[in-house]
Amino acid sequence: MDRRKSIKALVVGTVSTSLMIEACKPGEKKAATAVADTGADADRMQEEKDYLKKLNDKFFTAQEMATLTVLADIIVPKDAVSGSASDAKVPDFLEFIVKDMPKHQTPMRGGLRWLDVQCLKQYGKAFTDCDHQQQIAMVDQIAYPAKAKPEMKQGVSFFNLMRNLTVTGFFTSEMGVKDLGYKGNTPNQWNGVPDDVLKQYGLAYSEKELKECISY
Repeated sequence: MDRRKSIKALVVGTVSTSLMIEACKPGEKKAATAVADTGADADRMQEEKDYLKKLNDKFFTAQEMATLTVLADIIVPKDAVSGSASDAKVPDFLEFIVKDMPKHQTPMRGGLRWLDVQCLKQYGKAFTDCDHQQQIAMVDQIAYPAKAKPEMKQGVSFFNLMRNLTVTGFFTSEMGVKDLGYKGNTPNQWNGVPDDVLKQYGLAYSEKELKECISY
């Protein structure tokens, strides 16, 4: 497929309180630990605490993550411009997004199982155990909706979602933004309306305006 032309994952670190706790006297350790454990979340609502806990829980199994990694790198492979999807931590993004948007959990997990079942039927082994040629052949059966067979409908739906999330994860990462060459808003230099345009409308800058304006 054509080479790719920001929710960049934000990692918020917290300062360890272990040194502070160790510095306390034995009788003060319990109280200090309680403060250390709750201080960072003291101003959060319970809904926020529950949400953050949910994000820390693993959703995908190790085998599912391995499959996602192979698929993501097929969708966005490494090239001369930048690294692959896994180099940009897209699998971690997928782990995050299914917890942040639970509606994707069943389609993603169901799609991964469907993929393994199809590979078992065709090659006698799970997707990650197939060689690269077999993996590509399997993906080709579901990557092009207009060409896919009717019995591949579930796989097509899964791959469409997988492709959309993978591309989103890649192009909102630091690597993906650099791949696009996006520089954001940058200051420019403007010397005013060009002379030919001013003449067209019978206008001209006054001597005062020309003296006061900076010319580059």
